[in-house]
Amino acid sequence: MLLVDPDTGSLEDRHAHDLADVIAPGSVLVVNDTRVIPARLLGRKAHTGGRVEILLVRKMGDETAEFGGTRVPAERWRALGKASKPLRMPTTIAIGEGDSLMARIERRSDDDGLLEVVLATMDGTPLQSAIAARGHIPLPPYIRRDDDAADVERYQTVYARAEGAVAAPTAGLHLTNRLLGVLSARGVHMATVTLHVGPGTFQPVQVEDLDQHRMHEEWYEVPRFTAHVIDDARARGAAIVAVGTTTVRALESAADPERRGAVQACAGPTRLLIQPGYDFRVVDAMLTNFHLPRSTLLALISAFAGRELTLSAYAHAIAQGYRFYSYGDAMFIRSRGKAAGA
Repeated sequence: MLLVDPDTGSLEDRHAHDLADVIAPGSVLVVNDTRVIPARLLGRKAHTGGRVEILLVRKMGDETAEFGGTRVPAERWRALGKASKPLRMPTTIAIGEGDSLMARIERRSDDDGLLEVVLATMDGTPLQSAIAARGHIPLPPYIRRDDDAADVERYQTVYARAEGAVAAPTAGLHLTNRLLGVLSARGVHMATVTLHVGPGTFQPVQVEDLDQHRMHEEWYEVPRFTAHVIDDARARGAAIVAVGTTTVRALESAADPERRGAVQACAGPTRLLIQPGYDFRVVDAMLTNFHLPRSTLLALISAFAGRELTLSAYAHAIAQGYRFYSYGDAMFIRSRGKAAGA
């Protein structure tokens, strides 16, 4: 773990288990409790047998739909898709072996360009059970192997609870139950938010002006308990430490416009894009991984730590052999001018 201090510009090589020495007693550690679903569905076109892959992004609602002349309960999703030949819409797809789980790609959404997909089971199996049985964990594309049974738990944080993400909030993978216990014993409080991580989080920036980059919508929730914990921390002068960029975005999306440092209990979609010049209202310090260039994640880190210090930190990490990406090493950024760490 690289310890970065924006006040002094110092960089210090530490380990993730040192967090208990880095985060000051009384601070609030906020984590994203989203859980990755087996959102990668592999199937074949009903009429031609051509291979199709669907990546579920977010559920839009429940409805009924007709498959094979029968109306059945269904769910509508936004998704990504690819096929052995260009997709024609509408297209009906059998997921996995047999035809008990069916999908119909109906059209491309006007607002975000994602596919609109209707899912249903033909044998009465609850849809979520069918997805769990036939879906695959969507491992990052640079992991060049198929997912296996172990990934169902390995590609999750230890506190993952709310199903809905298509990628893990990977900064949280550094937190073990043992480390969380040590932090608690030393007086660090814990609170949760939920932000269902979508593929848009990792979409490369392809424009020169970040203001022109379109963020995909992601659903988030800040519970009332977390809002109360943050209020209490502010009253004590304690710091709010976010685990991961998704936690940062959830907290900043919920920032109370009337009370600086506080959040409102709320739930809904967010497209918040944080880039240099952003005024952080809630988060005082953060734990994060090392991100790809030309990504909104790196823009967020640059906004928090400062562009020059971020570049120095990344150059140091490369020189010292730090690992990047989802299963890589961590960086802890102390707060600028606040007592977020020892």
